[in-house]
Amino acid sequence: MSQSIPLIKRSLVDQALEQLRDRISRGAWAVGARLPTEPELAAELGISRNTMREALRVLAFSGLIEIRQGDGSYLRATIDPLTTMQALSRCSLDQARETRHSFEVEAVGLAALRRTEEDLRGLREALHTAGDHYHGDLDSYINCDLVFHQRLIDAAHNPMLSELYRYFSSVIAGALRQTLDINPRRQSVFDLHVALLEAVEQQDPERAKALCRSLINEP
Repeated sequence: MSQSIPLIKRSLVDQALEQLRDRISRGAWAVGARLPTEPELAAELGISRNTMREALRVLAFSGLIEIRQGDGSYLRATIDPLTTMQALSRCSLDQARETRHSFEVEAVGLAALRRTEEDLRGLREALHTAGDHYHGDLDSYINCDLVFHQRLIDAAHNPMLSELYRYFSSVIAGALRQTLDINPRRQSVFDLHVALLEAVEQQDPERAKALCRSLINEP
């Protein structure tokens, strides 16, 4: 009997979350607006304050709202990042490639034009570390490779592109596990990274974009 209590509570929280997400998606509150108080929301939905409090914590964890102690809860976004991540995780290898072509190639072109000396130092460091792991443990290399690519996107100095890549990086990691799960790994693939960094250093956006396309298309 005692085991049924958290299941019932979770069900109530899920129902509250569904109603809150529905209101958010329908535009009940504008981004930046203060939500009704916890007691007001609990009364509207016919649930306890404890259940509402837990539902709000879940929304805060997912990035939809911000809870400010002593001030209330404010809407941060209308699309749940966790739902977005779930959708991204279901995409195929071909879909992942298409998505990368749609934003990563252009971001690399911008990085070649906008990179700073500080960006280049970070990129060289990340590529050197990735090179040390390229022929070793696959997951270790993938983690290093994602750092290099994230810094490459960050060098475009466009926060939206940086966040896009950050969200998508888990999908890219999954794709890399499929394409790089061979032994020995082809040195030519890593050499493309070296050439890509050189193109960014030389501020050659077209060459950088061409090399990025080649990397994405690697089988």
